[in-house]
Amino acid sequence: MMVRDDARGFASHPGEEVHVTAESCLFCRIAAGEIPANVVRSEEDVVAFRDINPQAPLHVLVIPRRHIPSVPALEAADGALVGRLFLVARDIAREEGVEEAGYRLVVNVGPAAGQSVPHLHLHVLGGRELDWPPG
Repeated sequence: MMVRDDARGFASHPGEEVHVTAESCLFCRIAAGEIPANVVRSEEDVVAFRDINPQAPLHVLVIPRRHIPSVPALEAADGALVGRLFLVARDIAREEGVEEAGYRLVVNVGPAAGQSVPHLHLHVLGGRELDWPPG
């Protein structure tokens, strides 16, 4: 039996599958403009918006418009898109004034690592000292 945790889109029990479609994915709906967000960058293949629960003065999420659940779903053909995510993150850090002091880029993979939305996304964090190790 498939169990879905609607707030996160992940299975409630290990080993159970959950299929999130572009129509039901929170980030796909933000990218499509169906759900409001504080968008800081909108391009053909990439959207970036401020996190609703920021962990630093600068906390922006950079996502592909196309639904990709997480890193394991990436294919070799996605290399240019992944590169674009990083370039957009770099540009946002520069535009937000944190490039020189430093910033952190984070990709969480799966619920145990803190991925709360099953759509590939890159966190851009900055504007304060960031502890190490994280978590």
